[in-house]
Amino acid sequence: MHWRLLAMTSVALYPASSHAQDAKPLPDVVNSADTGNTPTQDIVVSAARSVLPPNALPMTVDVIDKQALDQQLAISGSVVDAVATLTPSFSPTRQKLSGAGETLRGRSPLYAINGIPQTTPLRDGSRDGYTIDGFFIDRVELIYGSNALQGVGGTGGIVNQVTVGAPRREGLSGRALVQGTADTDFHGQGLGGKVGGLLQYRAGRFDISAGAVYEKRGVFYDGEGRRVGLNLTQGETQDSRTTSLFARAGYAITDTMRLDLIASRFELKGDGDYVAVAGNRLTGLPTSSQRGDPPGRSAASRTESLALSLTDPDLAEGNLVTQIFWNRTRDTFGAEINPIATFQDPRIAPVGTLIDQSQNRSRKFGGKISYERAIPGFEALTAVLGFDALWDKTEQRLILTDRVWVPPSDFRSLAPFGQFNLALFDKALRLAGGVRWENVRIRIDDFTTLATSNRASVKGGTPAFQDALFNGGVILEPVRGIRAYASYAEGFTVPDVGRITRAINRPGVAIDSFLDIAPIVSNNREIGIEVKRGPVDASTAYFWSSSDKGQLLIANPGGIFDVQRLRTEIQGLEVNLGVRLPLPGARLSIGYAHLSGRYDSDTPPDGIVDTDLDGTNISPDRLNLAASYDRGRWSARVQSQFFLSRTFKGKQRDPRNDFGGYTVVDGTIAYDTGKGTLYLAAQNLLDRFYIDYSSDTRLPTDNFSYFAGRGRTLTLGWDVRF
Repeated sequence: MHWRLLAMTSVALYPASSHAQDAKPLPDVVNSADTGNTPTQDIVVSAARSVLPPNALPMTVDVIDKQALDQQLAISGSVVDAVATLTPSFSPTRQKLSGAGETLRGRSPLYAINGIPQTTPLRDGSRDGYTIDGFFIDRVELIYGSNALQGVGGTGGIVNQVTVGAPRREGLSGRALVQGTADTDFHGQGLGGKVGGLLQYRAGRFDISAGAVYEKRGVFYDGEGRRVGLNLTQGETQDSRTTSLFARAGYAITDTMRLDLIASRFELKGDGDYVAVAGNRLTGLPTSSQRGDPPGRSAASRTESLALSLTDPDLAEGNLVTQIFWNRTRDTFGAEINPIATFQDPRIAPVGTLIDQSQNRSRKFGGKISYERAIPGFEALTAVLGFDALWDKTEQRLILTDRVWVPPSDFRSLAPFGQFNLALFDKALRLAGGVRWENVRIRIDDFTTLATSNRASVKGGTPAFQDALFNGGVILEPVRGIRAYASYAEGFTVPDVGRITRAINRPGVAIDSFLDIAPIVSNNREIGIEVKRGPVDASTAYFWSSSDKGQLLIANPGGIFDVQRLRTEIQGLEVNLGVRLPLPGARLSIGYAHLSGRYDSDTPPDGIVDTDLDGTNISPDRLNLAASYDRGRWSARVQSQFFLSRTFKGKQRDPRNDFGGYTVVDGTIAYDTGKGTLYLAAQNLLDRFYIDYSSDTRLPTDNFSYFAGRGRTLTLGWDVRF
């Protein structure tokens, strides 16, 4: 019988963990083989909605601290790549602007910044990993497995990016960064550069921070010196320019109560200097690019956020967290002619000649409040009570002809929650649990579909659902540093309403009777053991999850993904081991993840899974190895990722999508000169040629989507803090 307990509430905003930043430095990765130090009890993971330490929670939690994050950013350049590199059960990234198909434990993670969800649930544009520059991120919190801590979207886990905190000392302080990037042959077209600055000032109870980053990326080259192909429709990080702005103002109302206002703006635009050149899957020739002028506007993303929070970790002996936020995104996809037959309309232009492109527009605002404290007279029991609210309005337009592709859709979520944690036998045994009541309503007005969907007139409606989401677990820690846990948690998201509504092709459809918005509830069961004593930091976790109405991405011949709601089952094993060596500052680590997933492919579905999930929906097995050194002025790291081959099985298996595997080795070295840190990093140090996992396991007949991975890429940088 399943334990059902709290899908612990949506994330606490950044200031909820500000007191943790004033404590001891965080380790590289908590509960991971890649950890650089032994975790301390001072760690507070704000994404867990509790000030209790990670060892009091029945889940797998990782924290990538600033030092480890900056090291990975020097190698790969993005937070998404950093998370994927350090997390064996995270998919290898596509090295594109779109993260479609990138999963954590076989399901989509929820990206958040200071607890603000970046995903647009009604029409997922898969750009949520690129909404702020990593220069402004202090740490990344990872919570593995399905949960409802953040509300909608956390079926695979949570990736919460916590921005830089308030300055710790009086007066002026800051940071400046200058770096250049080149491929191993130093092609002029492959050169890139980045400059960033952050100024912080503190005077008594008031503090303010402001910064800006500008980055120019050149084209990428693979291990054979060929330009990496472009995905002009979904968007690219190569051949692009990025501007990221950040500001924060805070005031300490009392010794413990703080008021914080945080604002950010991120924009990435393609330069539009290249067009794609088809590859050949039969001969192994990857898609490439050449100089040219692509049609329409270049793909781009823009995200703007504003959050106001009031926090007090010592209000009536409890922790108060409140937040109101506003977030707006505009994701522009590239234009193409024939491959996107969906956009054709003979009333506008002869079929095959019409150029158009889509743009997702989303605006969300919401608020959160929670209060946590030990129960008076029964201090062993800690309770968290709270309420979350979220409103989101999303539409997808065709911007060159001013047509509506996905009608404006309004999403509203209201969710009270409660969480409890009981410590017994001097904290050697803990029981945790709670419930979140999710109340969701979606409103869609009358609309007409495109010509390629027969210009169907659709009557709008307001479908809704209510559901209780539970989680719970038990934690046993008989000896400090050795613990075991077992847990059950429910996560949920809503189906991609936009993909469903835009595909309606028959008249007389009414949204209320046609659209099934029943939540995609995924049940995550997990057991784990951790040992963190002396030089050893080891953990192992086994998990299995299922969803009766999962969301499966199916690639159609036009390159656009459709969504099907089918039963899915996923299970996996994660093993991590880190050891500090006798040589001071030296460390070895190993991480391994095995995942398998299947879905019900029968028509009609019979509820029995019979076919392996493909590379669009689940990551490959992986082995990570790393050696690091950090002592005195020097630091260095060498890391390798072995993505293991996989043969997909089942009724709908396509042998052309089987995965052959590949290995990537990265390295970095840094020296603290006393006037800044000079570093040199290399991605794909051995300059191996490979086809990326996503390209190798989907669209077996599409020669424009057969992308090689990036070859050896060098980054030289200067990082000054004052």
